Amino acid sequence: MPKLIYPWHWLARVRRHYTARAATVSPTATVKVDTTRPIQKINERYLSFSIDISVLAGGFWWEGSDQSRRGLGGLRVPPINLRSGKLDRLVQALGPSYLRVGGSEADKIHYFHAPDNEPDALVLKRKHWDRLHHFIQRNDLRLIFTLKYGLFQRQHHGRWCGEEIEALLQYSRDTHYTIDVFELGNELNAYWAFHGLRAQPKAKDLAVDYATFAREVRQYYPDAKISGPGSAFWPRLGETIKPFSNITRRFLKELPHGIDIVNWHYYPFQSHRSPVRTRAASVRTLLNPKSFDDFARYSHTLNVWRDQFQPQAQVWTGETGSAQCGGQPKLSDRFISCFWWADQLGQGALFGQQVMVRQSLIGGDYGLIDRLSLKPRPDYWLSWLWVRLMGHKVYACQLADKHLRAYCHESPDGKGLTLMIINMKPQGIRVSTDIPGTPNQTYTLTAKRLTSRKVFINGVRPKAKLKLTPTHFPSTTKPDRVPGYSISFWCYLFS
Repeated sequence: MPKLIYPWHWLARVRRHYTARAATVSPTATVKVDTTRPIQKINERYLSFSIDISVLAGGFWWEGSDQSRRGLGGLRVPPINLRSGKLDRLVQALGPSYLRVGGSEADKIHYFHAPDNEPDALVLKRKHWDRLHHFIQRNDLRLIFTLKYGLFQRQHHGRWCGEEIEALLQYSRDTHYTIDVFELGNELNAYWAFHGLRAQPKAKDLAVDYATFAREVRQYYPDAKISGPGSAFWPRLGETIKPFSNITRRFLKELPHGIDIVNWHYYPFQSHRSPVRTRAASVRTLLNPKSFDDFARYSHTLNVWRDQFQPQAQVWTGETGSAQCGGQPKLSDRFISCFWWADQLGQGALFGQQVMVRQSLIGGDYGLIDRLSLKPRPDYWLSWLWVRLMGHKVYACQLADKHLRAYCHESPDGKGLTLMIINMKPQGIRVSTDIPGTPNQTYTLTAKRLTSRKVFINGVRPKAKLKLTPTHFPSTTKPDRVPGYSISFWCYLFS
């Protein structure tokens, strides 16, 4: 017997996909902002991004692949062209930023030459390395680079040596290339999933290897920062299998020397390619405020461990995207993906994380920029608004409505405050704040549908060459309202 769809069920489905801008709800939502003093100050390069080593050097990647194989896509792609003027312009519009080069194949790659017994090995060639650094220099980026750990046999753990990275470090120093941050290995607590059960390092052995790694790197780059362990946290599960892969706390405790950055990876959802899905990406989960709670919980835990074992270190989110394994097609590259990204940028700053590295700048369904067409995706335009409107000083906000999220920063020029309001309801809503005065400028990101590729700022299609001014984006909403399914930025001047 066919399943009946009642009219109110049909209406609920439509409301999930279409923006209802006209209606408002009552009572008015009130946002309280403590403007007496900022509670955090974040890095000027807070919003940062990555280019995966697979995309840089031509490894296995996600476009066209319907499944994952040990953390990799099923198809090999050509190396990315980093000499595109259009890509330069898009990157410069998001800067200044860090650029991370890492990913699952960082532990399998060879530097400059392939071994004789691995003719099909992935190789980071000198021309790839040179072009990467020229790209960084042109676009005011700073490099975070993941060096190879690659110890896939348990008897080798705790005995890491730097012979394989010496040629890369020597060449880079001799060529005067700057590398600001070094990591050892990619998601070392998930080695059991990527490289087999016996490849999983113990926290104590990894701490020993990290000490060796830091000494090796600082022979060539004495001022570089060391970041680790880059553990992967899963929604609902954290570091997954206790005590087998829960290595972060003990790693930080066992380190014989201090570390500069406590670094972790987090994806709030999983794509259909992921073999294990603890929170699958869907229209429902992407708009569920409970989906955003794990980030807060894990951030608090990492801050506690940092304070306890590495109090001199900063906490960075070293890799994050909407959905593991390349992102979810037709969701991660659409307007609906802007909501988690806006909220995580706000939460990360509120918890004092200094840098948020988006996976990825380009490539995969979760890329800010489409790899093949170089067209900016909706998340790109949210990021474009963030860097222009949300400064480095962070203020505390209080708001009772769980479907309405709010974050307040000083403006980048220090002349006022910017309040970001995320409305995950289909209805428009009135919002009142205790910030003195009324906004002198408002910018609202919307789309015709949640699954739209195209977005609008105050009803205007954005272009990277435009400046963010009322001339280009005149306000179309009342100063006390936000539309349904929207992300708004209200700008106030200090009195």
